[in-house]
Amino acid sequence: MELLEYIFFKNALIGTLLACVSCGIVGTYIVTRRLLFISGGITHASFGGVGMGMYFSFSPTVGAFIFAAASAIGIQLLGRNKEIREDSAIAMLWVLGMTIGVIFCFMTPGYSAELTTYLFGNILTITDKDIITLAIISIAQIIFTIVMYRAIIAVAFDKDFAHSRRLPTNAIETAMMIFIALTIVACLRMVGVILVISMLTIPQMTAMLFTGNYKKIILLSILFGYAASTAGLSLSFILDIPGGASVIICSIALYAICATGKSIRQRLLPQ
Repeated sequence: MELLEYIFFKNALIGTLLACVSCGIVGTYIVTRRLLFISGGITHASFGGVGMGMYFSFSPTVGAFIFAAASAIGIQLLGRNKEIREDSAIAMLWVLGMTIGVIFCFMTPGYSAELTTYLFGNILTITDKDIITLAIISIAQIIFTIVMYRAIIAVAFDKDFAHSRRLPTNAIETAMMIFIALTIVACLRMVGVILVISMLTIPQMTAMLFTGNYKKIILLSILFGYAASTAGLSLSFILDIPGGASVIICSIALYAICATGKSIRQRLLPQ
């Protein structure tokens, strides 16, 4: 309870809650549609915007979003080209973004501590501006999900079926790709480029151990994500280790515990 006396820790708790809501919504779509590789490509491509932001002295977050959004749309457009394999397009944009980021970071004079934050994250540096950004993204995702819920489910589980029912599959895909890009960029300061993809997948994998219902996966992934985040923040304070990494460790540990518990339960109480 002593931790709650610190404003930076309160901001971290609020920021992680909003991030878990955002990641829970788009992460469920990612896992259901098996877009993990695409999300990894968008995440790493965004580093190009971080490098350019540092070199040209504008917000690295803005640069990261531009690169992430461009990569998301580029992957979608290239994926529709039958002459180009989707995994090849993803790999190309992945490497291109990282290469641009490395070049501009190398060209930037002096040492920037902010670069380490974007690479590895630092939850305890979340500002009020970051919280407001996460809140806006989360609210927009909640509204869009409620309004387009049936169409999102149809596209997530069977895109061809959704298209045959004349649902706006391209619009849904584009909107979800933009939300994925926004979520990734908003979470960069928390866990960094290297670990952000885990927030979009591990809580959802844990939730899917208990249910296959799309709505329940979203709710459980938010719950599991926030439980792991709270435990990780406390662990980082006690052991004096990076907050982002400790959150991911706790998230993986929670998955292992749930998976082991489910396996033991199935053996003791076979259906």
